[in-house]
Amino acid sequence: MKALEEYSWCPAVQEMLRQAEKLDIETAWCRYEAQLPQCGFGELGTCCRNCMQGPCRIDPFGEGPQKGVCGATADTIVARNLARAIAGGAAAHSGHAKHLAHVLLLWAEGKAPDYTVKDEAKLKAIASRLGIPTEGKDIPEIAKEVAEKALEDFSEKETPVAWLVTNVTKGRAEKAVQYGVVPTGIDSAISEVMHRTSYGVDADPINILMGGVKCALADFAGCHMATDLADVLFGTPKPLVTIANMGALKPDAVNIALHGHNPVLSDIIVQVAKEMEEEAKAAGASGINLVGICCTGNEVLMRHGIPPITHSVSQEMVILTGALDAMVVDYQCIMPSLATVAECFHTKLITTIPIAKIPGATHIEFREEAAREAARQIIRMGIEAFKKRDPAKVRIPNYTHKAFAGFSTEAIVWALSQVNKEDPLKPLIDNIVAGNILGVCLFAGCNNVKVPQDSGFLTIAKELARNNVLLLATGCGAGAFARHGLLTPEATEEYAGEGLKAVLTAVGKAAGLEGPLPLVLHMGSCVDNSRAADVAVAVANRLGVDIDKLPVVASAPEATTEKAIAIGTWAVTAGLPTHVGVVPPVLGSPLIAKVLTQDVKDLFGGYFIVETDPKKAAEKLLDAIRERRKGLGI
Repeated sequence: MKALEEYSWCPAVQEMLRQAEKLDIETAWCRYEAQLPQCGFGELGTCCRNCMQGPCRIDPFGEGPQKGVCGATADTIVARNLARAIAGGAAAHSGHAKHLAHVLLLWAEGKAPDYTVKDEAKLKAIASRLGIPTEGKDIPEIAKEVAEKALEDFSEKETPVAWLVTNVTKGRAEKAVQYGVVPTGIDSAISEVMHRTSYGVDADPINILMGGVKCALADFAGCHMATDLADVLFGTPKPLVTIANMGALKPDAVNIALHGHNPVLSDIIVQVAKEMEEEAKAAGASGINLVGICCTGNEVLMRHGIPPITHSVSQEMVILTGALDAMVVDYQCIMPSLATVAECFHTKLITTIPIAKIPGATHIEFREEAAREAARQIIRMGIEAFKKRDPAKVRIPNYTHKAFAGFSTEAIVWALSQVNKEDPLKPLIDNIVAGNILGVCLFAGCNNVKVPQDSGFLTIAKELARNNVLLLATGCGAGAFARHGLLTPEATEEYAGEGLKAVLTAVGKAAGLEGPLPLVLHMGSCVDNSRAADVAVAVANRLGVDIDKLPVVASAPEATTEKAIAIGTWAVTAGLPTHVGVVPPVLGSPLIAKVLTQDVKDLFGGYFIVETDPKKAAEKLLDAIRERRKGLGI
């Protein structure tokens, strides 16, 4: 076994890795090492399996085959594979959004009584943005029209996707029209990519990439829709304080983990758990303790303060504590191996969505029409499992950090308004112009088994903060910062440069805190990258420039999923220099690599920065910010 810090920088995960070795339980890191060496053709993106004449592989050294059976070159194959990855990511995010749209529609029609509209003001604001009149209408009627408008965005139509064009700058919309990448339907954009990359269709690598860009913009629309509708149904997040890491598990409570990406069931479980406390106590527990994993964890953290205990690559470690009674999953980023690990303990793994079943797990079908009933059944299963817990197997790592979260776009604007009520964005803009804030960086993405867990996030964030860069975070990246104590005012005092520290302190005190805002502002789950985009759009509009002129960058130091590829592509299309810390499978085509890292800058202003060394990545991000500042003359 390698040194533990080569696997993860999280001390709780390190402790559980020792436990896994002791119990001879296989983890993601074990399976990764068993895969080595991984397929070089796959890593380069030069393997094509899109028809049954393959798989075809292109020799990157020029000594073997240079074309597939059909004649496709490495450029074509790499472009096809990349576009398909974007489509996969867009399908995941937009499927999440469509699910929420259906729930809102069911509620509006009186068919989902367990739900309600928690943020009526946001519902009306969305309706206004979409051109839906609200005067004289009741909330269910407005909700129905918004839900129907959302569902219209999925199918092919003559007009652009509304959740795209109403949420970007005029300049970005014009760029999309100029290059023919405006999606007119989310599902149709995904379908088009699958069609054009199938056998015998599009062979022009640049044309394929532009199809991927169109699909990525559809992904942005899906992300934004998911964020909007979740806020309407479950409430727009406001700042709150909780704790993070595995020490949030309680040895005397029924511990239930909520894992996946969608709050439709998990939010109901949070509500129902409060009603079932006495049932848990009757079973000998002190109560019910809910904890979060990955982006479902982020959803219930942002709205309810549920502690996030781990993320992404380390999800198996929670079961290894021996204290987890049930893990409830919806969809996305859920390892099938959880069922195998759970077999070694009393933990019940419960799947809930028809498209996301796992062999060995218990499936409790979730239906929106009877959400509370499913939640009660799930919690009761956790209570029954608690009775079977073996105290001799319990080993809870004693690691927690305080974590501030809940920084929605609205919450950030509110905090700024406490400094300047008439023009809330002015304090942010003035401090960027003055150099107190050098720029802004959004951290997004997953953890990747190829990178020591959290190392990329922590190294880059601390270096950027030292140079007065304002830090925003979503997804498992935000979780990394939570588990390592960077979502705190204390982290601001320790790591922020003097200019950034002064700004965060001034805004924090104006907002009612005794000290500064946290070093990193936790903005939510991975679909909530749209919140950060909203801030950038608002600042750009306020300044009268496009996003590609702003000193704003993005970083995914430990990217893993197709969703990360889709997000990165729309971030670049939005005009942002976007860092990726894991080399994507494109190096088999020097043409595609050049387009993504250089040529695309001339089209959209954004571009990819591929750098696996986090210290070098931080310098490249700082250089990009300084270049933007120079362009603005500041």
